[in-house]
Amino acid sequence: MIQLTNISKSFGKQELFTNLDFRLNSGNRVGLVGRNGSGKSTLFKLILGEEFADDGEVLIPKNYKIGALKQHLEFSEKTLVDETALALAEDDKFSIYKVEKILFGLGFVQDDLEKDPLSFSGGYQIRINLAKLLLTEPNLLLLDEPTNYLDIVSLRWLRAFLKSFDGEVILITHDRDFMDSISTHTMGIVRKSLSIIPGNTHKFYDQLQSNDELYEKQKLAQDKKRKELEEFIAKNKTRASTAALAQSKVKQLEKMEDMSSLVSDSSLEFNFNFKDTPAKVLVDVKGLSFGYTQDNILFKDIAFTLQKGETLGIIGKNGKGKSTLLNTIAGELKQLNGDVNFHGTVEFGHFGQTNIAHLNPNNTVMDEIYVGNSKLAQSTVRSICGSMMFSDDNAKKKISLLSGGEKSRVMLGQILAKDVNLLFLDEPTNHLDMQSIDALTIAIKKFKGSCIIVTHSEKLLRAVCDRLIIFAKDGAKYFDGNYDDFLEKIGWEEEEFEQKTKAAPKVDKKEQKRLRTALIQERSKLTSPLKKEIEKLETKIMEIEELLEDEHKELIVVSGNGDNSRLIELSGIVTKHEKEVDDKFELLEIAQTKLDEITEEYEIKLQDL
Repeated sequence: MIQLTNISKSFGKQELFTNLDFRLNSGNRVGLVGRNGSGKSTLFKLILGEEFADDGEVLIPKNYKIGALKQHLEFSEKTLVDETALALAEDDKFSIYKVEKILFGLGFVQDDLEKDPLSFSGGYQIRINLAKLLLTEPNLLLLDEPTNYLDIVSLRWLRAFLKSFDGEVILITHDRDFMDSISTHTMGIVRKSLSIIPGNTHKFYDQLQSNDELYEKQKLAQDKKRKELEEFIAKNKTRASTAALAQSKVKQLEKMEDMSSLVSDSSLEFNFNFKDTPAKVLVDVKGLSFGYTQDNILFKDIAFTLQKGETLGIIGKNGKGKSTLLNTIAGELKQLNGDVNFHGTVEFGHFGQTNIAHLNPNNTVMDEIYVGNSKLAQSTVRSICGSMMFSDDNAKKKISLLSGGEKSRVMLGQILAKDVNLLFLDEPTNHLDMQSIDALTIAIKKFKGSCIIVTHSEKLLRAVCDRLIIFAKDGAKYFDGNYDDFLEKIGWEEEEFEQKTKAAPKVDKKEQKRLRTALIQERSKLTSPLKKEIEKLETKIMEIEELLEDEHKELIVVSGNGDNSRLIELSGIVTKHEKEVDDKFELLEIAQTKLDEITEEYEIKLQDL
């Protein structure tokens, strides 16, 4: 349908890609991945004709309509429904039901239809543009981070819409779960080249790793051969009897392809420093209520206890009070009623979108890490800066010069500098790429303390949250179960309403209940052994890592007292244990991926009932 041939594009000295080839076939839904700055958005602009390639050509069929989500906001009508209806085709301009269906799916309600588009927040104004785009019924949708401004309910609606979309889709998003649930193919810009495979991001990155490993083996073999040739030439070029042979080796050497070393993109590294505590319960919340006025109560009578090692997720639609609840528990806001009691040994780190305003614009990145912990050695601060992708001179950048995403990383760096046993995290995955989100997820799972997290990421919810507080139409409620339990037992009200309003044949309730029970049992049969395997692997990894910690300490002592025999013996043990940890992590990733795939598959089946 669309074909890109030998595309090259540079901005000044920065080369984004070279000799890029790509063909989009009918029905393809492609997830486009690549590190920040690799050229994903530029590729969209080339397809849209907003940028032009330095070399190569972009071929688009005649009458093939491409729709892209606009980030800039221009509204001319006085009501939401009229503004959105502008996107309807001329022969379909009275189909207001189509407008309402998409607006309701994206989180608007009946009362919003007559409001001025400019009265909505920036995030909701982006949704208006998304609704207008979906109404144009293009052949190809180009979606650049459409999930950024959507809450969890709207994300689930958009996912269902895109999966049933009769056309092609190219999607850029850092929400790996969202991308994998939609895409038929994954395409990546890696090292200035483009590659595409059928399947999800896990399959893509596994293939990339296999390719890199093969390349490195080939490079080692070539380097060895090159060295042998060079040594032969050096020894024999001056001898009359072997000069001709040496000359042939020179030609052989010249013909060898130069295999440069692979350059790996830097990734964030997370390792929260746990401050030990004897407490079993870190936070006890009783009867917590908050409102900006007595007539505008966002939540009331919230009660829960959070034990050491547990993670509580706060979920729901935008604007309902999730961040406000987190900030109230953290003491940033004063409650109307109720109590928040922390154990005396609690030390917490708070990452919030509003906390970015606390950064001093005149400070450097290093200065702000010192704010987190003024006792750290400079080398440690440098290390934290590096783990947050501020290496070398970037660590001395002023806060005022940083982007929103970079400031978020500084806030995370401040938390990494502290010794904490309780984390407050408000949308921590915003501005992070897929690899960084995966690293953050692992760090939260490994953290021995407790965590309260606000997130719209279903993948993160499933990975780390033990219990939930759900903001729904009738306020906020505590739920003693994980996210999958919530979907099974309660579910989102909006989705229930949408199911009821669909014109579908009546289903016998007893039969539906029987089918649902059978599916849950079937899923449990498949997932239970995987969950046990994951738990067993995680426990074993933690045991070996504790052994390694002791062994590393002993290594330092042994290397200092000159006990060489023990040093050699201990080094072998450490190497063995480190390999064992790597092997277990590999098995853990395989099991977790399989569990995620089965969970996703059965969630769709349950929704279809």
